[in-house]
Order: sequence, then structure tokens, then C-alpha cells
Amino acid sequence: MSRPGPPSVPGGRSPDEREAARREREARRAARGDGQPVPPAPPTPPTPPARPPTAPEWADGSEPLASQSPPPARDRRAELLEGLRRRRPNRPPERQAPRPGRGRLVPAIVGGLLIALAAWFLLSLFQPFKGDGEGRVRVVVPKGAGVGEIADLMADEGVVSSAFFFEARATVSGRRGDLKPGSYTLQRDMSNGAALDALADGPPPNIVTITVPEGRSRREIAGSIGNQLEGDYLAATRSSPALDPGEYGAKAARSLEGFLFPATYELRRGRPVSELVRQQLSAFRREFDQVDLRYAHSKNLTDYDVLIIASMVEREASIPRERPLIASVIYNRLSQGIPLGIDATLRFALNQWERPLTESDLASPSPYNTRITPGLPPGPIGNPGTDSIRAAARPARTRYLYFVVKPGGDGAHAFARTDAEHQRNVERYNSAREALGGRSPD
Repeated sequence: MSRPGPPSVPGGRSPDEREAARREREARRAARGDGQPVPPAPPTPPTPPARPPTAPEWADGSEPLASQSPPPARDRRAELLEGLRRRRPNRPPERQAPRPGRGRLVPAIVGGLLIALAAWFLLSLFQPFKGDGEGRVRVVVPKGAGVGEIADLMADEGVVSSAFFFEARATVSGRRGDLKPGSYTLQRDMSNGAALDALADGPPPNIVTITVPEGRSRREIAGSIGNQLEGDYLAATRSSPALDPGEYGAKAARSLEGFLFPATYELRRGRPVSELVRQQLSAFRREFDQVDLRYAHSKNLTDYDVLIIASMVEREASIPRERPLIASVIYNRLSQGIPLGIDATLRFALNQWERPLTESDLASPSPYNTRITPGLPPGPIGNPGTDSIRAAARPARTRYLYFVVKPGGDGAHAFARTDAEHQRNVERYNSAREALGGRSPD
């Protein structure tokens, strides 16, 4: 059996055939006479395995020229990628186009919310659809009240729905300085503009508004009334058929001091002063009846005693939270038989509330001089408010026996249980007072 040769290349000659042809050509040249011996043919190298053609062939099946030999085989995928790069210039990858309308949705929502908020604000400020209100509300605007205070008062009484928008409307309309103090009869749930109009017009000219501060005595109240009412306030407050002090344990009361409840009252100009007294006594009954007096009664104190203690607390306390503490000092000193030593009682007797007390003042034999007279003074030294009455009816539970103004405390007091501790507090007070040229260092 003959040995098979290397596989032929379709459409051309194999390497073995080309090598045999070369040797045949050399042999023919030698036979033509060049006389050169034909060198032995080198051993034929192993025939590499046939590979498919990589270049086009001639139509007759002959071998293409060397310059037309196929290039080395390359990765087809690499060729495709290189061709794409040649045809298309380098540029950043294109971003995915947003969906139509998506980029405009959020700004549209935010814009709509802002428009709705602005519309709500303007409607609340100007209230174009607000009615005239209903009912009747009596409102007293005190002297010196700012727009913020008035706005809070109007909202608390239900005249307007919002203190913020009332004040804002007064600012926008330029009427912050036009609001007048006094007593008004207004409607509930009025518009901001209508309420501002009423306060800018002022109270009716024939109405007198009288404000009685807490703790003031009869003589001080009489001085603040002036000639707004007819009659003598001091004479009208010696007694009244509207109230009997004896009902409260004041058998020897010489006046209605302590029963003239502090508040703001509204009367027609020229009315008798007894009308004011009647309203004060009526307000006292209403407020005093709501106070729990059981603890004071357990200490053998009468209603009148509570009123006396409350009048002292009102004069001594500058900070509301100290009212029960000051009342506790009075209770503790009464229980131990120690003179109260409250200078406000002596000031009441002397009708002197401003200048410092002198040594001769402090030596006065008046029963209101609680530095030398033990027990309570004969009667109230002013007309206390509800908070002081409640503190006098049920004081704090302490063992304090002394108090003195605390320097730089904005009216606060330094409380002490022992005399030694109290003397240190007094020394600090006196040093601060001397540094201020004799003025109180509170």
C-alpha cells in the first residue's frame, strides 16, 4: 500500500509539489551545459498541516504572486471592533433621554404648593369673606400695651382667630401706633380689619376705664381716679351696703380696705364713685368664694386674717413664685410669737411708699409697726389679688423665718432659717445698697 502524501490545498499546489518543481528546474539548467554538479537535495522538512486559504485565488487555480499572499490570520472580533472605531469618531457615550414630562413634574408641584401657600396667607391676612362676627365681648386694652399684647388679648377673648395675623395686618396696614387703650364692646370672630378699625377709633367718649392695680391702698386708688367719676372715693369706701366686713371676721374694721378687688372697670363718665365701689365689692365676693380656706382655718385664722396676710404678701412679693414662700415666713413667725418685721405695714400707716424709712419711722408706736408689735396688723394694708389671697390661705411648707431683697435678683429675696444666715444676707444687701448711693439693689 502506498503512503498517502500531504493533503493538497484546494485550488493550488502543495509545498511538496512546489519543492519538486524547483528541483526539476535546477536539473534542466544543469543539463543545458553550465557543467555544475547538481547538489544533493536537502532533506525535505515535515510538511505542515494544510490551512485554509486566506487570500483570493486566480480563476485558473494557479498560485497567486508573493505580493498577493494573504495576511496572517487575525481575530475576527478584533477586526470588527477596529472597523467600528475607524468609521465612528471618539465621543462620550450618549445619556439616556429622560422620559417626556418627567423633568418638569417636580417644579410644577413645588410651584403649585407655593401658590397655594401664598393664597392661604393672603386670605388669612385680609379675610375678604369674613363676616361681622356675632355676640358681644367686652375687652379692656390697658394703657401702654404693645401691638403684640393687644393681639394676644384679642385672640384670647375670641375677637379674632389669630394673634399672629392680627399683628401682621396691623403692620401691613401701618396702624401699629393707632390702637388706643380703653374698654370696648366687640363681637366674636371679627375680621382683623374690623377689629383694627374699632381699636383705632378708640372707646366711646362717654366711657371711663379705671384700672386698679393689685395691692394698692384706698388712698392710692383715690388718687388715680381723679375727676373721672362723681364723689369722694375715700368716703365711699368707708362702708357700703354691698358688703359687711363682719361676715369675714372683721368685727372692728374701720373701712373696706382689703375688699376693694383690683381689676379694670368700665363706667360711664360722670357716674357716682359708689358705682365703682359696688363693682369692686361684687368682684371680691366672686373671687374670694373660690379660695380654699381650710388650711388657714386649721391654724385658727379668720377670713379677715387671710386677707391681711394676703395684703402683706402682695406688697412684698415682686416675683409670683415667691408669694407662697413669703406667706410661709409670716405663718412661721406668727406660730413662734416673733414680730413680723414687715416694713410695708409701717409704710401703709405713714402713707409713704417711696423714700427709705428713717430711724424715727422705725421707732413709731403705730400698731402697724410690725417690727415692735407682735402679731398681725389691725387690718389689710392694701387690696390683694387672687394669687396673693390663695398664697395666704395655703402657704408653702418651709422653716424660713427671714427674708431680705437679694442684690441683683430683679426683686427676688434671699430666705433664711436662722438669724446668723439672715445677717449675712442683710450684710450683702447693705453693701450693695451703699455702692448704689442708698438705692435699693434689687
